[in-house]
Amino acid sequence: QVQLVESGGGLVQAGGSLRLSCAASGSIFRINAMGWYRQAPGKQRELVATITNGGSTNYVDSVKGRFTISRDNAKNTVYLQMNSLKPEDTAVYYCNAQAQLTYYSPSNSYWGQGTQVTVSS
Repeated sequence: QVQLVESGGGLVQAGGSLRLSCAASGSIFRINAMGWYRQAPGKQRELVATITNGGSTNYVDSVKGRFTISRDNAKNTVYLQMNSLKPEDTAVYYCNAQAQLTYYSPSNSYWGQGTQVTVSS
């Protein structure tokens, strides 16, 4: 199995910055894409940003230019640098990894437990 442990959430004023980290551990053959999703109260979970193991990135329009996703493949860790935070960024942020446990196994989706990000106005 794969365990994802997130850290870095918290309370910040509008315009401030936070950096989220997510470390994957377990019996992992390869991690393909990694990403961050978020879920605000009363809303569906939405994709924030993804990054492939080759470094290609994708962002939801609302965070482009403010958030940066990166990863350290040697550490199986993905980061989300969040700048110019807005109250509408308030949500629980979840880490996701598409990982294979063996060479022959399919790539399955794994989730972290979530970390709260609260942006005050």
